[in-house]
Amino acid sequence: MGRFQVISITDEAARRVRDIVAAREGANGIRVGIKKGGCAGMEYTVDLVTEPDPKDDHVEQEGAHVYVAPEASLFLLGTEMGYEVTKLRSGFTFTNPNQSSACGCGESVELKPADLKALAEARAGA
Repeated sequence: MGRFQVISITDEAARRVRDIVAAREGANGIRVGIKKGGCAGMEYTVDLVTEPDPKDDHVEQEGAHVYVAPEASLFLLGTEMGYEVTKLRSGFTFTNPNQSSACGCGESVELKPADLKALAEARAGA
């Protein structure tokens, strides 16, 4: 059995990643991570990747390459990355089962590490 992906990517997010990479010379994909900050304690980060880090988890969908920083993997496990355009903003979205709360403005979140035992039990029962 192969490794499962840390995150999944919607078609809209994959399209946006491909557009970003196509517009920037030398770009290979994007890297998703987390950092301390914001009123809820953590923020998602999205950075351009020119040289993939072999330690990153790599997810590829329809030619869109997304890398997950190793220190973020446990916090992002099971997350669905999307992309939305609204009247007020456009950007990547993260539907994360490890999120325990978010601030009112939606820019920062409180995350807990994924429960690996529960995940293993769920996979064994599937």
